Amino acid sequence: MALINAIRELLRVVLLSAALAMAVIAVIDWMVRTRRIGPFSPVARFFRQRIDPLLEPVERRVIRAGGLPANAPWWALAGIAIIGIVLLALLDFVAGLIADVMVGVSGGPGGVLRLLVYWTFTVLRIAILVRVIASWLPISPYSRWIRWSFTLSEPLLRPLRRVIPPFRSIDLTPIIAFFALGILEAFVREWLR
Repeated sequence: MALINAIRELLRVVLLSAALAMAVIAVIDWMVRTRRIGPFSPVARFFRQRIDPLLEPVERRVIRAGGLPANAPWWALAGIAIIGIVLLALLDFVAGLIADVMVGVSGGPGGVLRLLVYWTFTVLRIAILVRVIASWLPISPYSRWIRWSFTLSEPLLRPLRRVIPPFRSIDLTPIIAFFALGILEAFVREWLR
């Protein structure tokens, strides 16, 4: 656990430094593009020679998506922040998984059963979250990345849809199922003790 905590702290420092550096680059790039810094100053020339080639792949993606090339540094900053959040969450997930396995195994067969119940409910809640987020994006429910969430969550949501009508155009069944799973998990875990 100490190794994972050390890696997490190192990763936080590296990601924060990268985000701060990208923020400074974005601000200076904005100042050069809006001519608050002269276009022929040493700073502007340095940016055109050294920084712009590094941002070129991001700029191409922004242009293909219909954005302005001047926004590339800001999108790169957003990308660093999102990647940092995902990496730290993944590291926390792995650390929690290792801790859960250690506690479950030390608890004997009952501990392993409680661990399996916890994991089952967690996977079902993740499936509901993935399904909801996928419904906001232009992703097919038959995509191989998303299909598993529909397969796992549909047996929970279908009976709820028969009882709970949509509120205007919003399907409330995922929210209700998410919280119902939490309540059901608490009862099952208490019963297993």
